[in-house]
Amino acid sequence: MRGRPFLGWFVAPGVLCALGLAAAMAAVLQYAVRAHIPGSLGVGGFTLENFSGMLRPLYASVFLQTVQLCALTALFSLLAGYPLAHALVHARSAAWKSAVLVIAVTPLFLGEVVRTYSWLTVLGNSGFINGALLWLGLIDSPVQLMFTRFGVVLALVHVTLPVMVIMLAAALSHINADYLRAAMSLGAGPVRGFLTVTLPLSMPGILAGTSTAFAWTFSAFATPQMIGGGRVNMVSNLVYQLGFASFNFPFAASLSVVGLALAAAVLALLRLGTARLERLA
Repeated sequence: MRGRPFLGWFVAPGVLCALGLAAAMAAVLQYAVRAHIPGSLGVGGFTLENFSGMLRPLYASVFLQTVQLCALTALFSLLAGYPLAHALVHARSAAWKSAVLVIAVTPLFLGEVVRTYSWLTVLGNSGFINGALLWLGLIDSPVQLMFTRFGVVLALVHVTLPVMVIMLAAALSHINADYLRAAMSLGAGPVRGFLTVTLPLSMPGILAGTSTAFAWTFSAFATPQMIGGGRVNMVSNLVYQLGFASFNFPFAASLSVVGLALAAAVLALLRLGTARLERLA
């Protein structure tokens, strides 16, 4: 500490945040193993019935739907973000790089509620998409885009896309261009060069981006609440409904604990499943 007089000041905020998070998680875990008293905000004695109640089809289907929505969001964020990241790294024009950067990063400067409200004006029956399709004569009546899984995934991709582009761009920028030139000199075309050189070497960014998008989407609340309209529910929406509509805080806490454990388990499986690809890269 003598040679680092300010180390304590730098470490203290992180330690305080960690203690606060640990205290909050302990409180949630404590509520998760307490009995619910109907008509009261208080809790009863210790019980494990909250966890056994999650085996009901209603709650199990919400967990399954959450995992599916998170996986779809991560997949489409990757498909949409990879070309943007590639253009951001390899574009020769400074103006084009700036345009791609602005397009990719701008959603980070908007709140989640603001972004979601903007999608309400795009996906609604009188929104931009339906208005354009009707004007072009491609449809006779508005297409139902709101309150659908497609609409929720589309809005969630808008949320996770900036982080995906940043992580992919970081991985692509560290690839030595000489590798691709060597592949081209050996007869590889642009497509084969991309599949055999660029794609494998960018695998760390792909893994980091998809894992982050999945974990970030798992806790999404405002987007599925507003775009889903109660028809497309995720774990966070179910926790809100049970905790603040039914005041069943113990069961809501148990849902939070199981949701956190499920997200960690899926990420661990994703890591194990892609470990071989990462070693090849």
